[in-house]
Amino acid sequence: MAVSSEEERRLDCYTEFVKIALAQINPTVGDFRGNTEKILEFTRRAREGGAELALFPELAICGYPPADLLEKPGFVRRCGEAIEEIARATADDGIGVIAGYVTPAAEGTGKHVMNSAALLRGGKVEFVQSKMLLPFYDVFDEQRYFAPATKQRICEVNGTRVALTICEDAWNDKSFWENRLYQVDPVEELMKQGAGLILNISASPWWRDKRPLRREMLAAIAVRHGVPVAMLNQVGGNDSLVFDGSSLVIGPDGQVIAQAKSFEEDLIFADLEACSGDCRSQEQDESAAMVEALTLGTRDYVRKCGFEKAVVGLSGGIDSALVAAIAVRALGPENVMTLGMPSPYSSQGSIDDSRELAANLGIRYEVIRIDEIFAAFNRGLEGLFAGKKPDIAEENVQSRIRGVLLMAYSNKFNALVLTTGNKSEMSTGYCTLYGDMVGALAVIGDVVKTRVYGLCHALNAERELIPRSILEKPPSAELRPGQKDTDTLPPYDVLDPILEAYVERYETPETIAAARGVDCETVRRVVGMVERSEYKRQQAAPVLKVTPKAFGMGRRFPIAVKVQV
Repeated sequence: MAVSSEEERRLDCYTEFVKIALAQINPTVGDFRGNTEKILEFTRRAREGGAELALFPELAICGYPPADLLEKPGFVRRCGEAIEEIARATADDGIGVIAGYVTPAAEGTGKHVMNSAALLRGGKVEFVQSKMLLPFYDVFDEQRYFAPATKQRICEVNGTRVALTICEDAWNDKSFWENRLYQVDPVEELMKQGAGLILNISASPWWRDKRPLRREMLAAIAVRHGVPVAMLNQVGGNDSLVFDGSSLVIGPDGQVIAQAKSFEEDLIFADLEACSGDCRSQEQDESAAMVEALTLGTRDYVRKCGFEKAVVGLSGGIDSALVAAIAVRALGPENVMTLGMPSPYSSQGSIDDSRELAANLGIRYEVIRIDEIFAAFNRGLEGLFAGKKPDIAEENVQSRIRGVLLMAYSNKFNALVLTTGNKSEMSTGYCTLYGDMVGALAVIGDVVKTRVYGLCHALNAERELIPRSILEKPPSAELRPGQKDTDTLPPYDVLDPILEAYVERYETPETIAAARGVDCETVRRVVGMVERSEYKRQQAAPVLKVTPKAFGMGRRFPIAVKVQV
């Protein structure tokens, strides 16, 4: 079939490129020296692999997201110094480098900085493109910091006219999105200037089912404009956010030319003349992918905060078992300590299950009984509590004793406490402030209880790490005789779909009840628990985000408010 003159022009335009390299790196926010060294090392490897152009992620120089560090003039100055250093260091390499960094904003914009990308060649900053679309939803708050670009220009690299975009600038294709967030499409505007290749450098966080969406969107752009699209994404954990990498090069026909690993640093090459490249395998099962995301997020949180070790309180339940298993994957068994802290209501089975789990994981497990400590608290409170029956107050005392012991170990041995509460508990307030909520990171705080079981089964796929007895026992906090979670909560197979609908999608109780076949009174009761527990969540440890809507900076609600159910 004959091709049009326009198609011939586009083919001629991009086939002058022989090879590009996508350097999928894991930067640390504020580590200008470490990030610069990493960029130079990957540039060297890209040059040795024959690439003419190496791509690095959005804000690779300073790390993403830098948040209020952007308000510090010294931080912005360091960004400029680092990009100049990289330009000088690669002056004689014969390779172009594109990397994200921060530039000062023009006077009169009301902002200090812009989110920019630089093309470095011949020892200098040859071209700068700034981000036009600044996301302001969920975990993103870029309009707080950055001035938007008012116009976009194409650049030329070795004869190829390139549309250089930054993350969100590629997420507004009118042919793909039914409801767009912005009036302008930077990609469309750049393509009108005759670009033959679209490059997108990103810091796009991972959450469940996002990778297929991202791939479909990029393929739609490639097909619509008839040119290759290369998306280079950051990898690694920064606070609550986990970046999966999963960088891609898509051909004009919408097919994948090159693909990087997920959840690992990687360097891949794409030959745009031959429409071929490195294609790494990626974990397709979403439960297994979530395990990888939580592992990466935990590892980077601990290490980027300057720690090596973690401590986990083992209850004999499934949640603490999963957190311990993830900690071992993230940090190695030699860096994970577990404490069992049985009270008078803890079963021997829970202690035995914890001991078996620790043996399976190859980690240290120590038991500190809290019977005497709990009794001392009760004696101290008996005058104040005279005439009152034991209730949630005594239950929470046990949890808070455990929190104190975990923090004591943390202080003595410089090990971060990993909290073990899941999203179902955090949603409904079925957790104790300054007790089981104590810690530095809520590893599974974005994973509802039913999905916790799915992740444990994924971990057990090759061999049994989580003992069968832990998977099969009825969930219980064991804070009073015969206690079960269902004493307070609906069964998790009923509760979790309600929570996902209400917390993640903001559906109304009436809609949820009708869709799930659950009586509206049950839904309203659950919703009331969610609303009344906001004060707990705002005092919780940071939560690793693995769903479209996690507790934390992406979900902001007032505490002192009349509950609407």
